[in-house]
Amino acid sequence: MSESGSGPTVDDETAPEPSWWHRSHPTFAGLVGFFSGVAYVILVPGLYAAVLSLVLGDKTAQRLFPLVLVALVVPLGMLVPRKTRRFAQFMLLGVVLTALVVGLTAALVIWVMVQTEG
Repeated sequence: MSESGSGPTVDDETAPEPSWWHRSHPTFAGLVGFFSGVAYVILVPGLYAAVLSLVLGDKTAQRLFPLVLVALVVPLGMLVPRKTRRFAQFMLLGVVLTALVVGLTAALVIWVMVQTEG
């Protein structure tokens, strides 16, 4: 027990290592990378558009919105170092699959709407 009575103290040398799941499980980087990609493709463009429209107005925000594609430099840059390559591969997979699912769903909904109104 420590002198303050708050419980035992743990030195850096005797601190427990992260559990095996976080340290070496082969699925961990894949799952975290994929879901980071899903969140990345949804949150980054949304936040970018919101900040642009608040700061610059709607017309300028619409004109500058395609620059959000520059944000793809982050996962592409993470492919270079060997340490982050596996995470980045799964992150890009999450980005591409999310964009594909959203695009195909939108196309299907538009097609159904045109066919039922047509």
